[in-house]
Amino acid sequence: MHSGASPDEAISDETEAGGELAEAVESFLMRNFPQIAMHGGSAAVESVDEETGEVWLQLGGACSGCGISPMTIQAIQARMPVDVPGVTEVHVDTGFGATPSFPGRDGDGERFPDAPF
Repeated sequence: MHSGASPDEAISDETEAGGELAEAVESFLMRNFPQIAMHGGSAAVESVDEETGEVWLQLGGACSGCGISPMTIQAIQARMPVDVPGVTEVHVDTGFGATPSFPGRDGDGERFPDAPF
């Protein structure tokens, strides 16, 4: 299942913002989620709004359609705002055209049950 990509190769350095916050986000992903690359997936920072602290990520490769990608998304969304100063909200696109039904928020902003991390 390993694609041979290193965590550095699986985390894209292409961001629309390209600022310090984007670099901190990329560093966070490489440090905390090397399993994304180890399992053949990729995580790319699509854009970062330095003013609002919102981050947009794209998961791809083996992450698209992976059964545990919703848990990976929840872990990223829960930990990044805590661990990366300036990040307030994380949006993640899995690239397979579906919104994970667990975990996260429903259409009214209510939280679903959290995974144990």
